[in-house]
Amino acid sequence: MTKLSYLHEPGVLQNLKIRYELNEIYTYTGNILIAINPFQRLPHIYDAHMMQQYKGAPFGELSPHVFAVADVAYRAMINEGKSNSILVSGESGAGKTETTKMLMRYLAYLGGRAVTEGRTVEQQVLESNPVLEAFGNAKTVRNNNSSRFGKFVEIQFDKQGRISGAAVRTYLLERSRVCQISDPERNYHCFYLLCAAPQEEIEKYKLGHPKTFHYLNQSKCYELVGISDAHDYLATRRAMDIVGISEKEQEAIFRVVAAILHIGNIDFTKGKEVDSSVPKDDKSKFHLKTAAELLMCDLKALEDALCKRVMVTPEEVIKRSLDPQSAVTSRDGFAKTVYSRLFDWLVDKINKSIGQDANSRSLIGVLDIYGFESFKTNSFEQFCINFTNEKLQQHFNQHVFKMEQEEYTKEAIDWSYIEFVDNQDVLDLIEKKPGGIVALLDEACMFPKSTHETFANKLYQTFKAHKRFIKPKLSRTDFTVAHYAGEVLYQSDLFLDKNKDYVIPEHQDLLGASKCPFVVGLFPPLPEETSKSSKFSSIGSRFKLQLQQLMETLNSTEPHYIRCVKPNNLLKPAIFENVNIMQQLRCGGVLEAIRISCAGYPTRKPFFEFVNRFGLLSPEALEGSYDEKVACKKILDSMGLKGYQIGKTKVFLRAGQMAELDTRRTEVLSGAAKNIQRRTRTHQAQKRFIVLRKATVSLQALCRGRLSCKRYESLRREAAAVKIQKNGRRYYSRKSYKKLHVSALSVQTGLRAMAARKQFRFRKQTKAATVVQAQWRCHRATTYYKKLKNGVIISQTRWRGRLAKRELRKLKMASRETGALKEAKDMLEKKVEELTYRAQLEKRLRSDLEEAKTQEITKLQSSLEEMRKKVDETNALLVKEREAAKKAAEEAPPVIQETQVLVEDTKKIELMTEELESVKATLENEKQRADDAVRKFEEAQESLDDKKKKLEETEKKGQQLQESLTRMEEKCTNLESENKVLRQQAVSMAPNKFLSGRSRSILQRGSESGHLAVDARSSLDLHSNSMNQRDPSEVEDKPQKTLNEKQQENHELLIRCIVQPLGFQGNRPITACIIYKCLLQWRSFEVERTSVFDRIIQTIGHAIESQDNNNTLAYWLSNASTLLLLLQRTLKASGAAGMAPQRRRSSSATLFGRMTQSFRGAPQGVNLAMITGGAGGGADTLRQVEAKYPALLFKQQLTAYVEKIYGMIRDNLKKEISPLLGLCIQAPRTSRASLVKGASRSVANTPAHEALIAHWQGIVKILMNFLNTLKSNNVPSFLVCKVFTQIFSFINVQLFNSLLLRRECCSFSNGEYVRAGLCELENWCFKATDEYAGSSWEELKHIRQAIGFLVIHQKPKKTLDEISHDLCPVLSIQQLYRISTMYWDDKYGTHSVSPDVIANMRVLMTEDSNIAVSNSFLLDDDSSIPFSVDDLSKSMERFEIADIEPPPLIRENSGFSFLLPVAE
Repeated sequence: MTKLSYLHEPGVLQNLKIRYELNEIYTYTGNILIAINPFQRLPHIYDAHMMQQYKGAPFGELSPHVFAVADVAYRAMINEGKSNSILVSGESGAGKTETTKMLMRYLAYLGGRAVTEGRTVEQQVLESNPVLEAFGNAKTVRNNNSSRFGKFVEIQFDKQGRISGAAVRTYLLERSRVCQISDPERNYHCFYLLCAAPQEEIEKYKLGHPKTFHYLNQSKCYELVGISDAHDYLATRRAMDIVGISEKEQEAIFRVVAAILHIGNIDFTKGKEVDSSVPKDDKSKFHLKTAAELLMCDLKALEDALCKRVMVTPEEVIKRSLDPQSAVTSRDGFAKTVYSRLFDWLVDKINKSIGQDANSRSLIGVLDIYGFESFKTNSFEQFCINFTNEKLQQHFNQHVFKMEQEEYTKEAIDWSYIEFVDNQDVLDLIEKKPGGIVALLDEACMFPKSTHETFANKLYQTFKAHKRFIKPKLSRTDFTVAHYAGEVLYQSDLFLDKNKDYVIPEHQDLLGASKCPFVVGLFPPLPEETSKSSKFSSIGSRFKLQLQQLMETLNSTEPHYIRCVKPNNLLKPAIFENVNIMQQLRCGGVLEAIRISCAGYPTRKPFFEFVNRFGLLSPEALEGSYDEKVACKKILDSMGLKGYQIGKTKVFLRAGQMAELDTRRTEVLSGAAKNIQRRTRTHQAQKRFIVLRKATVSLQALCRGRLSCKRYESLRREAAAVKIQKNGRRYYSRKSYKKLHVSALSVQTGLRAMAARKQFRFRKQTKAATVVQAQWRCHRATTYYKKLKNGVIISQTRWRGRLAKRELRKLKMASRETGALKEAKDMLEKKVEELTYRAQLEKRLRSDLEEAKTQEITKLQSSLEEMRKKVDETNALLVKEREAAKKAAEEAPPVIQETQVLVEDTKKIELMTEELESVKATLENEKQRADDAVRKFEEAQESLDDKKKKLEETEKKGQQLQESLTRMEEKCTNLESENKVLRQQAVSMAPNKFLSGRSRSILQRGSESGHLAVDARSSLDLHSNSMNQRDPSEVEDKPQKTLNEKQQENHELLIRCIVQPLGFQGNRPITACIIYKCLLQWRSFEVERTSVFDRIIQTIGHAIESQDNNNTLAYWLSNASTLLLLLQRTLKASGAAGMAPQRRRSSSATLFGRMTQSFRGAPQGVNLAMITGGAGGGADTLRQVEAKYPALLFKQQLTAYVEKIYGMIRDNLKKEISPLLGLCIQAPRTSRASLVKGASRSVANTPAHEALIAHWQGIVKILMNFLNTLKSNNVPSFLVCKVFTQIFSFINVQLFNSLLLRRECCSFSNGEYVRAGLCELENWCFKATDEYAGSSWEELKHIRQAIGFLVIHQKPKKTLDEISHDLCPVLSIQQLYRISTMYWDDKYGTHSVSPDVIANMRVLMTEDSNIAVSNSFLLDDDSSIPFSVDDLSKSMERFEIADIEPPPLIRENSGFSFLLPVAE
């Protein structure tokens, strides 16, 4: 509030109104907090996350809040060792009680301690509120839960800042409310709570509906809207339990409360004697009897105490009867006294239960006191309340004036002439002795004949000249006091009665004789001298003494003020009544504080802000190398202002000077605007002229173009006519030529067609003859081939049947020997069987196809040979016939027979020629068929190759399925066995049976694998070379001691070795590999009792204990994670490995086993050849290790250490970057002069830009150094990625929460600054690559979208849908509302989103608040471990450890010779 440029009442009221409309209910006025009651629940600003944000935050850095005031008080108490106090004031309904609850809740959060005996001090302090509210609060016209007493809670702290004790002081309980209330108010809550108690309670106390009791039915209001008295009754009983009130005491308390209700129903009437009274009727007698029973006193004595008075004279004791009216007064006085004593007992009980710390270092007091009151009727209670507020106002004025002095002294300002107005004259009027109002009231009460009229006249005479005391003109008993907040008219009618504070002796004696110890405790016997003395005791004097003690306590503490304001009398949200609030600000002293500020220098501006705002009034002040202080002085001198002062960091202006500067600034800006408008109009006129000139030139060019077009069109038509004539002549000439050409072609075509038809008929006849011959020969060859093929198939079928019968007999014999196959087969084995069957079927078909093709080729070759033989034979016959023909020709007669012989020979020659031609054709056909057969064979070969490939793929799939099945079975078995083992206790074994049992297990495993001698010797060689040739019985008897000693020596040497940093070989940690190979060689995983695991875990624990060296932590994280990976891939729980070999043997002997034998692989496990360097091959190199309980426990402990080291590394990085994050959310301030000088240069290339992002670069440097440390220690990239992902999430949470809590950060220029910093982080993620950065950049989504929203222009044009779905889809409505309402632009003057969008957001927030989900707009930091052992195992690749070189310490030791690499 003090930062307002115009510090006056309208400005203050407007500022409060704007903030209240945005649900910003808290506002600072200097160090004073103004809290406006929202009349609605705002849980998101009071949750645990909000308390965490304000814890330790500097005052004023975050948004105004009641937590900030409590935190300042707590930090001042811790740092300075001085007690503090927080004063909460305001009128009824302003929210004082709720504010006090929040203060105590936050102080309990800061100073909480461990639970002791079921209840902590802070719990009892917090739960004392419901108890005191039940018995001290009531519904009034202004407030449904109005505190009718003042309360000062002292919370004591020890040296460590923990709550060690507390005390509650109460002031001026309104006793008259017990007997008298007005409509629509209510009596104290406890009466209504008891009437709403469970039925058995009501019957026990003989209660009923509140309207049946006189003390409650004076008002028609019995219930409160939205509040259940039955529920509050149970809550009050629970609170009583917590604060230490026993069940018996609770029962007595509510018995007294019920008795008060019954007493109120006792009516009186005239008795038989004069001026006497008796109970009116049976109803009154019933209530009288019930009250006596509840108070456990004598019925007759109770009646006499109410209806009679005892007067003690020197001569005798006189009993005097009371008339009915006096009896009613006595009844009401009795009820008020009992209730007042009950309330005092509750306060004392709470204080005793909580306990006070006598050795307390300091305390924090929280004062919840009634505010200034001025009603139509003001009685003694209002007088005391306003007297209290006058005292507190004086303390407040002194504190504010003191703060002003400190501010001026801090800035070296002359403040000697500033006037301080005190209200001491009013306090003297009230409390001065002997002539004050309180003293005169006590004096009047001591005289029996005094009345309110005589008291008023005494006041008139005494203070007739006092300027603060006013006598009304129309009243004889009223008087007016001019308080600091205004004049108040008091009615003195009941002043004397309400000021009297003595217990009637009859009442004291009655209740002192009660049979109830609790009631007797309320009225302890008075000391003898007190009972005999007749000295008067008044409430006013006692209250003045309490107030004096309170002021002494407050003066000894450092005060903090909270002024609660009620915005309207309707008790409804979103209603702001200006007049009502202005009156409360006056009564609360807020305007008085402003007046004190205005008396000096009300306007204070830091140099940077002043130069930034008013530098334009004197541009020459910004030229040169002046600093900001000199520039401010030059600006003020150039304006001719007088009376101002310049401090060390601020400019102090007198009242009115800021307005004068603003006026001059407005004139300068107006002149500049006119210049801009003039230049703009000139530019627009020039622009219009240029456009007009351009249009003229364009029009001229268009006209000239049209004329040219017309000229061109005429020329084009002439050229077209000439071209048409030319083409026409050419067309007619071409047409005549084509006609002649077509005629010639027609004649030629006819002649050629005749010749072609003749030739076609001849060829057709020849082809028909050839086709007939070919079809006949084909039919004959096909018939022969089919007969041959059928014979071959029948032969093959019979031969295969014989072979199948032989195989069937063999299978039956094998089945009798091995037993029947198992009925239940695994689903995956069935799949493998089916795949294998298909593969063999494919092989069989392939072999059949090859045999068929081979046989067919053989047949074709044999037929080809036969045809060749036939051709040779035919040729030979032809030669013989020719020779015979020649001989016959030579031997024949000369002429006659020559012709016939020639004819016959010619026919034979032609027949032979035809047969030869047919044989050649057949030969060609056979060759063609042979070629076709070869081609088909090649195609069949290709298809066979394809089927081979498919078969191999099928085999691979079957093998993969088998391996996955084996892995899943072994993993499930491991998990089940591991859980079972971890649940049971480690089985203890006798030392003398350990080695023998282990030897037997080794021998048994060796006999099962068929290598008894080899495995037995290898197992015994593990510990001693002297056991190779000994008898097994000696193994069990003698070498136990030597073996244990040898083991202990090896363990010690290993521990000494791994304590030293061994470094890395390649990217493999040497320490982890050495530990693993030693444990595997010693078979430590398979024993049921060993100490080597504990030694290794202790070594790791000592190495990282309170270790802040990230290099050491990274080294052990790399080794621990690598060792855990090796254990994860090696160990399996005991009982799982013995089942797999048996199942494997039985299945391999069956038909299914033989069919699938080729598809089975070794069980999934660790390749021991990889680990031990290839030694000891065979089946044992592929089996996993059956882990016992110590090995499984070691694995779990190692997992815990991996997570612990990971968390330590992550937290160290958070600690390093946390201080820089607070600086990165807000841009550092630079002087305006430096910005003006560098405006012409690129910002990115200036040293100023580097200075701006120095903090961001610091974070990037830390991240890069951290990444290099992790990479140098070969930490798995999976873990590195997880670390930076969580760190970026932490950066997102811190920056985003700071943005929402600090309004100065929600500006346009600050958004640009943060965006530049985020670009630095993005560049780092790019340099770090996805392998190490992963999705880190995505973790900044909240702050990225929020900053993107801050730096966009045209926000008022954006709709809510665009903002929530397009711009900021990740942000909630509460977060968007917070940013939108806090946004301000210090660079371009842009505005936030439109009022319609703000209204829509508010509607959505109201709807969301009805859902029972935490609607906090702040983010939570996730500190969990974001990975599991399985995730780590899957992310790390396998690597060879056989070639790891052992360190020099154990290299020469013969017991560690197995660590040496094996030469190939």
